[in-house]
Amino acid sequence: MTAVLVVGSGIAGLWTAIRAAEAGCDVTVVTKAAVGEGSTPWAQGGIAAAVFAGDAAARHAADTLAAGAGLGDPDAVDVLTTQGPARIRDLIRFGVAFDRDESGIARGLEAAHSRARILHAGGDATGAAIEAALVGTVRRRGIRVIEHATLVDLAVEGGRVVGATVLVEDGADAAGVPDSGTPGRTDAATGVGTMRELRADAVVLATGGAGVLYAHTTNPDVATGDGVAAAARAGAEVADLEFVQFHPTALAVPGTPLISEAVRGEGAVIRDATGRRFLLDVDPRGELAPRDVVARAVWRRMAEQGGEPVRLDATALGAEFLARRFPSLDRACRAAGFDWSRDPVPIVPAAHYAMGGIVTDLDGRSSLPGLWAVGEAARTGVHGANRLASNSLLEGAVFAERAAASIAGAAASAAPPAGPRIAASTGGRILRHADGRRAAPGVSPENSSATTRPVDRDDLRRVMWDHVGLERDASGLAEASARLDGWHAPDPVDRRSVEDRNLLDLARLTVAAALARAESVGAHTRTDAPAGAAHRPNPERQAA
Repeated sequence: MTAVLVVGSGIAGLWTAIRAAEAGCDVTVVTKAAVGEGSTPWAQGGIAAAVFAGDAAARHAADTLAAGAGLGDPDAVDVLTTQGPARIRDLIRFGVAFDRDESGIARGLEAAHSRARILHAGGDATGAAIEAALVGTVRRRGIRVIEHATLVDLAVEGGRVVGATVLVEDGADAAGVPDSGTPGRTDAATGVGTMRELRADAVVLATGGAGVLYAHTTNPDVATGDGVAAAARAGAEVADLEFVQFHPTALAVPGTPLISEAVRGEGAVIRDATGRRFLLDVDPRGELAPRDVVARAVWRRMAEQGGEPVRLDATALGAEFLARRFPSLDRACRAAGFDWSRDPVPIVPAAHYAMGGIVTDLDGRSSLPGLWAVGEAARTGVHGANRLASNSLLEGAVFAERAAASIAGAAASAAPPAGPRIAASTGGRILRHADGRRAAPGVSPENSSATTRPVDRDDLRRVMWDHVGLERDASGLAEASARLDGWHAPDPVDRRSVEDRNLLDLARLTVAAALARAESVGAHTRTDAPAGAAHRPNPERQAA
């Protein structure tokens, strides 16, 4: 029986686990917090798919490619949009009760979509509804789950991933975890947990993004990019880390809670300090332009106002509609002291989503045999330089389905899971842009602790926000690089130290990628370089 280790318990990880278990694999899920936590439950807007009359997968694909600023992979986008409707039907079978209206399943409109095709549940609680359904399915089927277990590193033997080292916190239930039975197995007590090496025939990284890299983010505190960092250290190819999506409408209060794009889809507008609706001067689509366009416009108008937030004006929607359609947001605004049905609320951009990550083929295989990646941790090419709203949950479902099938197919053939179908790295930590150009190495050589100081997470997040945020330039990126090289990572002895090492590695990778891409495209804006969306084919996909 093929042993599958899934790291992460959002939509991508749980979907992979369920499907692999159905195919007869022996599946273990490890998750850093409690199962059911993570980014998926935070997803407010919904899930996009061409399932309504008057829409088509080809339209959805065209919108996705347009939002991606010319760097999306057409093959990956075709997979996403043509297979998406089947995954929506699966979600309904899993028990997700999408909201309904007089026409049937309700639909919403979000920025850069040419049709209203966003399905939602619980008003603005789509991610939470999906997560609950998947967690329930995992529990009913008896799939092994280890909670409070943080990924430390991948285990690689003979150029193949054969498992992972995780730190299991004291008190976490690790019953039933298979012993590797191999010499040198780590079980060293750390004082706060135990290091365990979990062996597997296939390892699937579904660890999400890295919003915690930035001082202001809409992500939960578990989003520290553990899978991408561990994969890079193991020699897997990663790419496009410079493409970080900043959501334009986070509430301007501590914690920067997200205000869903769906609010603008229902008619809310953005106004500057004078009350002027300024986005129409930037793009004829106004508030429904792609996220990178809206976020930059908000950022620049804030700068013109001396840093004062702009305002999201949803007053025309009325108190009853806001409370019914967006119950969670209504509560969040009121908890922060705002009655958004009466007055516009202050908003700022915040780090939201990573378009880059571990390079995979269309079945989730990485450049390292034995390693798959799905969800936000993966770079499938589907998002290009800028993700289309509400494609993230769909990506998690579509590519997890394919990854589980590829693992199970290899098991059924009595062969080890297949190696990569993409161009593998040469063993170094290589960044490759979507157009095939290589960037500088991302993870800096280990610096001597005698000449560097331990990384401070808050300082790192400020450096990334100040120099690698919505707008970058060569001098700021060089300063960020120098600051990062002046720090060293702590020994991984508890969750915090593991995360800090990952954040430092990812910060270095991201800065290297941003320095190497000298044009502005999508979510990557270089103020010292012109716009230059590259409409070039992806040689890696051509070789697949």
